Amino acid sequence: MQGQYLIIGSILILILIILIIIMHFIKKFESKYYRNKVKDLEIQRNLVASTPVLLELSRVEPIIKNDKMEEKYNRWQDRFTNLKENRLTKIDDMLIDLDMDIDKRNYKSCGYRIASIEIEIYKVRETAQHLLHEIKNINLSEEKYRTIVTKLKVRYRSINSDFQIHRELYEEISEPIELQLENIERRFLDFEKVMDSSDYTEVVHLTKALDEMIEHMELIVKEMPDVLLMAKQIIPNRMKDVKDTYDKMVEEGYPLDYLNIDYNIGESNKNISQIIDKAKVLDLENSMFDLKTMLEYYDTIFIDYENEKLSRKAYEEMSKDFDSHIKKTNQLVSDVYAQLDDIKSMYDLDDQDVQIVDDVNKVLVVINDDYNKMLAKVDSLSSPYSQVNEELELLTTRLSDMENSFDVALKSLGNLYEDELRAREQLKEIEGILKESKYKIRSMILPVVVDNFYVELNEAKEAIEEVKKELEKTPIVIKTLNTRVDTARDLVLKLQNNTSEMLDNAKYAETLMVYGNRFRSENNEISELLKEAEFKFNKGEYKGAIELSSNALTLVDKDLGEKVLQGVNK
Repeated sequence: MQGQYLIIGSILILILIILIIIMHFIKKFESKYYRNKVKDLEIQRNLVASTPVLLELSRVEPIIKNDKMEEKYNRWQDRFTNLKENRLTKIDDMLIDLDMDIDKRNYKSCGYRIASIEIEIYKVRETAQHLLHEIKNINLSEEKYRTIVTKLKVRYRSINSDFQIHRELYEEISEPIELQLENIERRFLDFEKVMDSSDYTEVVHLTKALDEMIEHMELIVKEMPDVLLMAKQIIPNRMKDVKDTYDKMVEEGYPLDYLNIDYNIGESNKNISQIIDKAKVLDLENSMFDLKTMLEYYDTIFIDYENEKLSRKAYEEMSKDFDSHIKKTNQLVSDVYAQLDDIKSMYDLDDQDVQIVDDVNKVLVVINDDYNKMLAKVDSLSSPYSQVNEELELLTTRLSDMENSFDVALKSLGNLYEDELRAREQLKEIEGILKESKYKIRSMILPVVVDNFYVELNEAKEAIEEVKKELEKTPIVIKTLNTRVDTARDLVLKLQNNTSEMLDNAKYAETLMVYGNRFRSENNEISELLKEAEFKFNKGEYKGAIELSSNALTLVDKDLGEKVLQGVNK
């Protein structure tokens, strides 16, 4: 047991030694880490302190030529002194405090001190850089602004050269342009004076003013000739052409008041005067846009003129056709409308048939009224031909639609008359068929005419009489008339068919009996069958006579009856 205790004790001592060694290395690492941080902070502090402010200030001294510049120089020196003696000294003190905490191994407060020093170094560095930038701007100002002004002088010479070469294009605007160019030259002289006195604040304003003036004059010199050309020649000439064409077309009878040419020309002249007045003070704002707008407007006027000419030509051609068309339509509708009472008395018209004609007549009255109003506009020259042409096209469409409706009405009325004519023609045909049937009965001598024939004959005659009565009525009821005609035609055709069938049967029966008589003496049965056939034939039972005669002939030859029938048919 004692040996075990010794082993455990040795292990614990070993662990304790290891922990002591680890803690020693940790302390040593922390100390080294914070020492390195201090070195980095000292480097950053020294970099700030080495900012070449004093060098730039020494370059400023030779260009101090006025109180403003001297005041600026003194302020910069004071700011740099404060930076060096106060704010950098404060950072030094903070670094010393950080060293003391590291020596005391007070690592908890080291992190906070490091962060505070970094913030302070950042602030001081920004202040130093800003101060250095301000001083450098002054040191570089002369070179910088002289370069800018040199470029402006090149632009100015180019403008002045273009102006002098094309001076005659600027007319009365030449004097204002020369004055403005002289102002620019004076500004260049002012720039030299300000540079000599090192008043760099004023240099900034002068340079900006020169740039704006030269840019403005570049626009003036470039666009002024075009503005004057359009304002004094192109647009006035275009307005004259528009006015001359307008007067000529008005004399030729074109209604052009809707274009307001005189008023618009007056307004254009006012606008041109304003543009020229603005040009005299070198103001071209929106001038070119306004002039182009005016030019485009007068170009569109010529399109309107051409449209009026084409519209007039189309109207004159179309109006002749329409006038002839509407006169014929008026006459036709008037004739039909005048005969409407007679048509009503002749036929039993329904309300819809009459209403269509009334509606068509009303529509035609409105079309005539609108047409007369349109003609009045043309005579008074109160509407342009383009508008009148559109109205005439619309009237043509309306007249065409009205005629379609009128055609429906005429077709309806025409059908009534056609039905009457057709009924009269069919009556003649029916009477002819009836007469033919009666003639056939009379032309063939039959022992008996069956009673059914006379019944059908009377029915057909009565039906024909009904048709005649309907045709004699006033007004004629077409639907009833058509029904009567159909009934009479059916009955007469029925009579015709039955009469033909009866005559054919009688003829066939008689032929069979006559043919069978040659075999009577040979066979008593044949003789008996033929006697019965003759009996039925005399009673008018022709189908029965055919059947008995056929049976008699079959006793001689089974196909003999069929052969006789074929002979009859041939």
